[in-house]
Amino acid sequence: VQLQASGGGLVQAGGSLRLSCAASGRTLSSYAMGWFRQAAGKEREFVAGISTSGGSTFYSDSVKGRFTISRDGAKNTMYLQMNSLKPEDTAVYYCTARWRDSVTRHWNEYNLWGQGTQVTVSS
Repeated sequence: VQLQASGGGLVQAGGSLRLSCAASGRTLSSYAMGWFRQAAGKEREFVAGISTSGGSTFYSDSVKGRFTISRDGAKNTMYLQMNSLKPEDTAVYYCTARWRDSVTRHWNEYNLWGQGTQVTVSS
């Protein structure tokens, strides 16, 4: 399975972006999925996660209420809608998946990773 993240870019503070993570090679219906991000000089951090069914979603405190994670089984794609963006959201965003039903906030418990997409929020 390969994950391909897209949708990053440069946006002003307060703006919105939607990231996509498309999977190829196998359906992701049995995989919990998530988004992590890594800012320059910082550790990779959990942003959001979604269970296999899409019925359970989880967010970091820093993005809760601004970001929405979702998945479309028919398109084998996951999304991250990011609203009210702040300069501190600037990072490379990675999509990830694990062959479990449940989400974890620990990056080393995921075994599939996309290549990352840069999000830059200007003040």
